[in-house]
Amino acid sequence: MTTNESLHPVSLEKLDQQYQNLLDGNSLEWHNQRVFSRCLGVGGQGVVYLSAREGADGFQIPVALKLFSPKRYADSVAYQTEMARLSQVAAQVARVQENHLVAVQNFVTRNQVYIMEMEWIDGYDLRSLLTPATFKQIREQVTSRRWRNINNNVFTKGVQQPRLKPGIAVSILRECLAALAALHRNNIIHCDMKPANIMLKRSGNAKIIDIGSAIDLKNLPSTQPCTPTYAAPEVLSGGRATPQSDLASLGYILIEVITGFQPFANLKYAQLIKAKQNILQQLPQWFPAEEFALSEPLMKLIHRLVHPDPAERFQSAESADLGEDGAADFHRLLVKSDLPSDYENELRLWIEEVETDYFEDVQLNSDPNTTVFTTREWQEDSQNQRSSES
Repeated sequence: MTTNESLHPVSLEKLDQQYQNLLDGNSLEWHNQRVFSRCLGVGGQGVVYLSAREGADGFQIPVALKLFSPKRYADSVAYQTEMARLSQVAAQVARVQENHLVAVQNFVTRNQVYIMEMEWIDGYDLRSLLTPATFKQIREQVTSRRWRNINNNVFTKGVQQPRLKPGIAVSILRECLAALAALHRNNIIHCDMKPANIMLKRSGNAKIIDIGSAIDLKNLPSTQPCTPTYAAPEVLSGGRATPQSDLASLGYILIEVITGFQPFANLKYAQLIKAKQNILQQLPQWFPAEEFALSEPLMKLIHRLVHPDPAERFQSAESADLGEDGAADFHRLLVKSDLPSDYENELRLWIEEVETDYFEDVQLNSDPNTTVFTTREWQEDSQNQRSSES
């Protein structure tokens, strides 16, 4: 069956017989093409393209296709072995059906290259939204009154990049926690939480994307991928990823989006581990009480996300959201303090003001924050850098 069958008039009796034949056949088969409309992203694992799934009479649904590159594997057998493992993880994620988690729709091969088909999300990732260029672009197109409202309620100027207001940031955090909770209940660890993997939809909701580095705790891979800047210290030290390591990564993101600077950017291996092990001592200077309302409860939340000892972090994504000192507690304090709390609507209005053409024209390049290494590969890369500098 094709999506563009020629429709010739037939009798209703014959059409009914064809319908019955389909029912009796117990299976269907059809083929259609996926045209690459444009590149959505480039990273260490491959490339993501916008495409479409087509049906009858002009029916069309946009989809995202991730093509997994074999370049970082030792040989084709290693590539196929890892893809077979990821195929099983993708199948589990596809059954989760959580509103704040990207929907996986298929996992296929073409010419022995593996491709994952996912829902296309109409929105922007946090990495793209929180840039000086986006800040400038929105400032130039809104009224002074609207700009004051955005600065008071949504985002404002930060040290290195625009920063989100705490209420908005924690609202995004809570939706990410819901997605992680669903994954963790199914023994899946995301392993690559970072701003580029959190999408904000035009509806004002957040979605976690890109499960290309995810692992199944019941079927562990021989190597474990990560993005070093956002990886927990125990993962960087060679330990296995756990639900708590996902929470630490989410905590590092929360620090970055609220303060407007990246505390771990451009650090080498040993420096990065040390910085994350000493993070609690640094938090007060990153969140001065005179600048951040309710800084003490915010600090409690962040402490229990990023504590260097996994045992001292929240025990689950659910407890990070709904437990003592969790995100819901912080939001309740904001409401009691009469601070703005219509976060979803504020995000929806903000995203409406982002110019789509601007993002379509941005050159997509891979950088250290979108390059995925295994821990061992990154250690070796750092050692090679030190050797070349000495």
